Amino acid sequence: MSKIKLGNRPKSFKRVVKFPLLEGGEGAIECTFKYRTRKEFGEFIDRMVEASGSKTKADDEKFSMVALMEKTAGQNAEYMMDVLEAWNLDEDLSVPNVQQLANEIPAAATAIMETYRTAIVEGRLGN
Repeated sequence: MSKIKLGNRPKSFKRVVKFPLLEGGEGAIECTFKYRTRKEFGEFIDRMVEASGSKTKADDEKFSMVALMEKTAGQNAEYMMDVLEAWNLDEDLSVPNVQQLANEIPAAATAIMETYRTAIVEGRLGN
């Protein structure tokens, strides 16, 4: 058993994030996440919500699924870039590559975000 020492926070932590693939089977990405305390995570989420400009649309504004998907993909990419330090994909960790991952394999993006949230807020090991 490891001895607990308060105030000795890690810089980062790793998790293998698993997710279902559309064609069947399971994909996995080893992610190195930035460490945050629960309070820091709350502040991070508050900044993300504020930056998203969560305003309601005008009554005369027509709903667009494409616009919604683009907005969500952008927000998801921003979230992932702010929580990830590295991943083990052949492609560099960059905004365009994170956006491509979220667009082509949405389950991967969702799993990365949920794995991070669970690790920080609940302290669970995960997969």
